[in-house]
Amino acid sequence: MSRSLLVSFSCLLILSACGDDGKAGGPAATVGGLETAQLIIEADNPQTEAKATLGKMLFFDPRLSNTGKTSCSTCHQHALAWTDGKRFSPKDDGSLNTRNSPSMYNVGYLEDLYWDGRAATLEKNVMAAWKANMGGQPEEVAKALAGVAGYTDLFQKAFATGPTGDNIGMALASFLRTLQSSGSAYDRYQAGDKTALGKEAVNGMELFFGRAGCNLCHHAPLFTDRGFHNVGIGMAAEKPDVGAGGEKAKNDPKLRGAFKTPGLRGVAKTGPWFHDGSATTLAEAVKIMASGGVDAPGNTKDPLLTDRKLTDKEIADLVAFLEALSSNEPFTAPTLPM
Repeated sequence: MSRSLLVSFSCLLILSACGDDGKAGGPAATVGGLETAQLIIEADNPQTEAKATLGKMLFFDPRLSNTGKTSCSTCHQHALAWTDGKRFSPKDDGSLNTRNSPSMYNVGYLEDLYWDGRAATLEKNVMAAWKANMGGQPEEVAKALAGVAGYTDLFQKAFATGPTGDNIGMALASFLRTLQSSGSAYDRYQAGDKTALGKEAVNGMELFFGRAGCNLCHHAPLFTDRGFHNVGIGMAAEKPDVGAGGEKAKNDPKLRGAFKTPGLRGVAKTGPWFHDGSATTLAEAVKIMASGGVDAPGNTKDPLLTDRKLTDKEIADLVAFLEALSSNEPFTAPTLPM
């Protein structure tokens, strides 16, 4: 599938900076320090405000699930940086996922989705999660939504047709592309407000981009390199989760145990941390990484991981900096069509 790359927030639909053709128009929007990042738009699903508006409704609608009790927002809540605060989220059928729910912040900038990168597009990620986690039956849901009067105009404006399984997924992906972090203390500091960060956060920032080496994998502005690294997490288990080296993902033996580098925007709100939710505090997660990850018999960690010999005070300063990456953009959940 061919793609077009649109530059960051200059094409943020929720700020009305684009026309319905998905091309940039009007004044450029510089929000959240991501103006140098590239938003990934699929050629067969051009971004429009109408699609994003519809997708927002669908994201919060439990009628997409098999039981009618679960929505996408069940596991991805704005107050928790689009996570749910649980180690493993319950699926619609009551069973548990085996990996921690990742944040949806800035997901539209990522080439590989899921912790193991097995989804190549946001649309594919949406459809797979809808079916696996919510027990969704796309065409049955589409038929049901066609009978909801409040959705009729929304689908017509977005797609010039009624609901289908495919266009529901496209609308959801369009909404997810608008979930872009903004207004953090770090961004205000970078914009010139030197009062935005306290002394501890400034110290932590210097460590992050310096001796602690965090930025080797967590590149600004997204604070991820979009790559895959084995940090040893979960590899000491009786049945280790091999991540991107697994059969369903990259199928590359060199990536055994490797998982996608998470973006750190909003990370202070996304606990528990790591793909297996094994760290219960942000300080614990930082200390594990700063100490060189987790050792496991027969496991080869990424050579970038070394013990940085940080003090408890330096760990606390790093946590203060990571807390300064929390967004503060307003968000209001929609009233669902009836």
